[in-house]
Amino acid sequence: MSGPLAGKVALVAGATRGAGRGIAVELGAAGATVYATGRSTRARRSAYDRPETVEDTADLVTAAGGRGIAVPTDHLVPAEVRTLVDRIAREQGRLDVLVNDIWGGEKLFEWDTPVWEHDLDNGLTLLRLAVETHAITSHHALPLLLEGTGGLVVEMTDGTAEYNRDTYRVNLFYDLAKASVLRMAFALGHELGPRGATAVALTPGWMRSEIMLDAFGVREDNWRDALDREPHFAISETPHYVGRAVAALAADPEVARFNGLSLSSGGLAPEYGFTDLDGSRPDAWRYLTEVQDRGRPADVTGYR
Repeated sequence: MSGPLAGKVALVAGATRGAGRGIAVELGAAGATVYATGRSTRARRSAYDRPETVEDTADLVTAAGGRGIAVPTDHLVPAEVRTLVDRIAREQGRLDVLVNDIWGGEKLFEWDTPVWEHDLDNGLTLLRLAVETHAITSHHALPLLLEGTGGLVVEMTDGTAEYNRDTYRVNLFYDLAKASVLRMAFALGHELGPRGATAVALTPGWMRSEIMLDAFGVREDNWRDALDREPHFAISETPHYVGRAVAALAADPEVARFNGLSLSSGGLAPEYGFTDLDGSRPDAWRYLTEVQDRGRPADVTGYR
């Protein structure tokens, strides 16, 4: 393996699909050894009941130039996470990058539904999946990460701190989940910074994940067909875009300047000089604020 992350070890928790898969693959493309975890395996599907598997992600990491290692893990079960970290310590003796991307809430939230009408069990499960899993994983993984120097923790969320501060996100449960992860990165920054590590919150923009493409009835090779239905989808990005953001952060010897901050794929692209797969640099959160949320017609000129 070669690349700026050769010799580095990463754990991408929640790497089966979407941003997690894109991040794992781009870390691999930069030369890292990547432990990819998730609940969907070739032997058994998770509650998502989708075809993507954590083993497929590991294969993609290896094909990209890194070393992918699939470890089926339920991050709500502390014993499974502890076993996972013990394995990384035993096999690698180090952990340089932790990406907390566990989510699993797409089928659990109801759009624009007040808390008293929302299914309570689904809402509470969403919070457990989105917040509790991150805390469990950090609890077990951070001691290993701190054995080295310059470690990086990336808390994946939806929306920047600035955008979420002023914008109601879907419903109480969803809003609370995403705000909690942002705050988690801030808190981890205070705990890790004095110990030589860095924590950031990171959000992709409107991402063309497998689930999103299916929702629009398109594929990555014809995704623009969805613009007839939703013109603002023109600002969307692939999961590789945020993956390249993580790879750039992990390779930056001065990444500590971002400690505790909220970052976005579109905001980091000009900082580090990376692009999406098509060579564009979509800045979704600026576009949402300046165009979509103001009710203006779709026009991504100047935002890609």
